[in-house]
Amino acid sequence: MSILVATDREVIAIDVERSTSVSAQGISDRPTCLVADALVHGRAWCGTHRDGVFRTDNGGRSWRSVGLAGRLIMAIAASPVERDVVWVGTEPSEVWRSADAGATWEQTSRLETLSSSSEWSFPPRPDTHHVRWIACHPLEPERLWVAIEAGALVSTIDGGRTSRDRVTGGPRDTHELAIHRNAPYSLRVSAGDGYFESDDAGATWRSPSTGLEVGYLRSVAIDPGEPEVVVVSASSGPYTAYVAGRSDGRLYRRFTREGWERVRDGWPEPPSTIAPLLCAGAKAGEMWAADERGVHCSDDSGNSWRRVVGYATSPQQLRGLTLLQ
Repeated sequence: MSILVATDREVIAIDVERSTSVSAQGISDRPTCLVADALVHGRAWCGTHRDGVFRTDNGGRSWRSVGLAGRLIMAIAASPVERDVVWVGTEPSEVWRSADAGATWEQTSRLETLSSSSEWSFPPRPDTHHVRWIACHPLEPERLWVAIEAGALVSTIDGGRTSRDRVTGGPRDTHELAIHRNAPYSLRVSAGDGYFESDDAGATWRSPSTGLEVGYLRSVAIDPGEPEVVVVSASSGPYTAYVAGRSDGRLYRRFTREGWERVRDGWPEPPSTIAPLLCAGAKAGEMWAADERGVHCSDDSGNSWRRVVGYATSPQQLRGLTLLQ
């Protein structure tokens, strides 16, 4: 098993069994997003700041360019249903699709036609916006959810030929969206405007916050063995979430509908790390997290954590975390 971590400067491939790490070769620009391909062993995808999309087929040791050079890639998702299909989100907000493992690309219908688009704006640069996250339905190949930072979570059931605009009560600043294969219409969202969940594919939403001491959420993951167990990372705000040395990131866990509990085992008190990136593991109870201290694992559904491996040089920021099986 390998873990890939994208920092603001490089992609690091981590061998979990050996507790070793190596810098990936072949990515010529700053990474922005990262995802493993569940249908092809050893394959993963990486978006970059200006050099487009890169692909590895050997577990992250080496990478090659596979298109969209010159575009700022901000989100990437590999289809869990169709081999060689990958979706990419850019700044400004566009969604591109490849059906041949990156050999060719086609843009989906323009997102700016949605009525809410006039309100989209990324606060540090109010003249623009981007696709922050793309989530694929685990069973239906053409159903997607696309998060615009900031302004809307939109959806499509026909591969992007048409899109449904944001709905009342839903998140406006989605950072990540997690779905469990055994509950494919239940959406769990970490957003700048809080935690949101839906059990009807995003038609209606609720935002349970009991136990959450802070409201800026960065990452979200669901226990592979139990769709009701959710872990989120959070901070007191956007300026204390992402950069090492000035952050107050923390974890929260929700295993019943009653409320959230702060996770303390394995995390510093008072909070002093970035809000960690999260991903589900390969078996029930297994979850992974990454911050500037290293990569951490939980075997008890996020209740307690241990550091598995550190970095040769501690990064200032992290852009992506994904598990290769």
